[in-house]
Amino acid sequence: MAKDIEVGGQGEFHAKDYHDPPPAPLIDAEELTKWSFYRAIIAEFIATLLFLYITVLTVIGYKSQTDANHGGDGCGGVGILGIAWAFGGMIFVLVYCTAGISGGHINPAVTFGLFLARKVSLVRAVMYMVAQCLGAICGCGLVKAFQKSYYTRYGGGANELADGYSTGTGLGAEIIGTFVLVYTVFSATDPKRNARDSHVPVLAPLPIGFAVFMVHLATIPVTGTGINPARSLGAAVIYNKDKAWDDQWIFWVGPFIGAAIAAFYHQFILRASASKALGSFKSSSNI
Repeated sequence: MAKDIEVGGQGEFHAKDYHDPPPAPLIDAEELTKWSFYRAIIAEFIATLLFLYITVLTVIGYKSQTDANHGGDGCGGVGILGIAWAFGGMIFVLVYCTAGISGGHINPAVTFGLFLARKVSLVRAVMYMVAQCLGAICGCGLVKAFQKSYYTRYGGGANELADGYSTGTGLGAEIIGTFVLVYTVFSATDPKRNARDSHVPVLAPLPIGFAVFMVHLATIPVTGTGINPARSLGAAVIYNKDKAWDDQWIFWVGPFIGAAIAAFYHQFILRASASKALGSFKSSSNI
């Protein structure tokens, strides 16, 4: 039986103790006939709905508690730290719940990065993104339905570039923030890491949730932290103010660029997919 090989230092070859899943086909018509495909889409929709519902409620609650014009305490509320925990904690919970069903993407940028790495097909990627965006819109819609006056008064959780920051700064924050997230997703779900560090049990949703938490701490003052186009779109659609729409492109272009860079870095630099393919070709040609 042939063994998988990996190119090591100085042209050496070593047997793998792990197996990479085969690349996903660009278009897989067969998955359209499977219930598991539609179940995964439903899981992405519900997860993103819950994500937006809880996190936007947290943002609005914090602003209402600290609004001095309406009897709020400037030192009250959960603060930026609490908002960051809400976003990171919800991602941890929802990825844990849905990872075995849909992969637990809950973010078009994550889906895009995994698509570029051939982890999901084009059909699945597109359907996931549609489900995520619809889920985000519905999640924000529920918040507005339950707290309409607060929702409009306190910005609806919409992502906007903060005063004093240039467009380039906001775009850069979204690119780097999404890179951190998607890079963490690739690392936490890497079959090579799971095999090599099998003696150290790592719950993949935990580092992913912490990545979201840390990025929010850094970028809430700049853009309100998007790093998730569905999250930004859902809030903009329901809030529906000019500023949110004017800045919307930042929260799509930035995350998609960051996800693409993370996919390239992990697949072709850290995992050296290109050199492995070249090494395998050379070894085959010498047989």
